[in-house]
Amino acid sequence: MKAIAVIPARFAAVRLPGKPLLKETGKYLIQHVVEQARRAKLLSDAVVATDDPRIADAVQSFGGHFVMTRPDHVSGTDRVAEVAAKLDADIILNVQGDEPEMSPDNIDRLVALLRDNPDCQIGTVACPFPADAPTSGPGSPQDPNAVKVVLDARGQALYFSRALIPFPRDLVSAGNLPQLPTAGYLLHLGIYGFRRQTLLKLAQLKPTELEQTERLEQLRWLYNGFHIAVAIGSRPSAGIDTPDDYAAFVRRVRAG
Repeated sequence: MKAIAVIPARFAAVRLPGKPLLKETGKYLIQHVVEQARRAKLLSDAVVATDDPRIADAVQSFGGHFVMTRPDHVSGTDRVAEVAAKLDADIILNVQGDEPEMSPDNIDRLVALLRDNPDCQIGTVACPFPADAPTSGPGSPQDPNAVKVVLDARGQALYFSRALIPFPRDLVSAGNLPQLPTAGYLLHLGIYGFRRQTLLKLAQLKPTELEQTERLEQLRWLYNGFHIAVAIGSRPSAGIDTPDDYAAFVRRVRAG
């Protein structure tokens, strides 16, 4: 069963324009992402999907593979679907182009989830919040930038939210929400796996009110009756959305 990662990358990010080409570590940010994907044992290839020749040139410079796509895609999933339509692969992974620390082990867990469960059409990965995560503020389960997911008995997603789910009613009633323990909360990671034909169907769906309210595309799929299986990952990873995020990443790389 052939699995290929498609890495969507665009130049015009709102909060950090040109971020795929940031190079303070000595490597392009997009190069870090490609190299992490290439370390996964169950992937046949990793391909960058971009509409910008500057990104394509950068990928070519370090020996990566790229595919040029249309410039009018409204989401990374749409860009990945355009590439997937031309690929000979059973499983397509959407590995975010701003996730330079995505664990190869988590990528392999996602491929294995789809490989070993023929009825699984969509998969993703979630991790418990780290034991040293703060109980409130940035990086905590209360952080709206940290997307949470709750699962059913089969390990499939019931719901994703930027809000605190599950909601600890008794703690709130007792006025103890700031001391919320992190145990029991699952942090959703920005990686998805699809059967190729399922991905092409998802690209035809119209945005939904629920998705637009939370700004979470996967809610469109749940709303339309698709199931999303969730693999429990080995460790979380941080995406790069702001200059501060990138500066912290550079410090981690330099620290070794």
